[in-house]
Amino acid sequence: MNTKNETQIQRVIQAYGDLLYRTAYVLLANPHDIQDVLQEVFLKYMDKAPAFRDEEHEKAWMIRTTVNLCKDFLRFNRRHAYVSLEQLDTACEIPEDHEIMKEVLLLPPKYKAVLLLHYIEGYRLKEISQILGISESAAKKRLQRGKEALKQKLTE
Repeated sequence: MNTKNETQIQRVIQAYGDLLYRTAYVLLANPHDIQDVLQEVFLKYMDKAPAFRDEEHEKAWMIRTTVNLCKDFLRFNRRHAYVSLEQLDTACEIPEDHEIMKEVLLLPPKYKAVLLLHYIEGYRLKEISQILGISESAAKKRLQRGKEALKQKLTE
């Protein structure tokens, strides 16, 4: 990044950082999620390098982008509800579920990733293939083999 871009982004962060943080906080109420969204806002600002008529136009763009990214984040989380590994003990109300999850976590990473993305995160095979950078047929095969390996471990 050249010096002009560095000073520009520093100016924008100083001018709008607090405002954007408060805006995102109202929508997300989670500091970690807010940091992710704000980072994305500033990356968009640097990447797009939009031309603004004046400071009010720039401020409006920053707020609108923050709100839109917060909405996207919330929409994604609604569609892909998940349980963190830290919450696993409380999330698995049935002891057998906890045992199944422990066995899933012991599987080889390529099977574990597909199983977790499909059954825990709720992704479809096409989405999993894009996330992992593999073909859809490879994702389907890994899901099948992961289920077989899990079944074998659980019947032992």
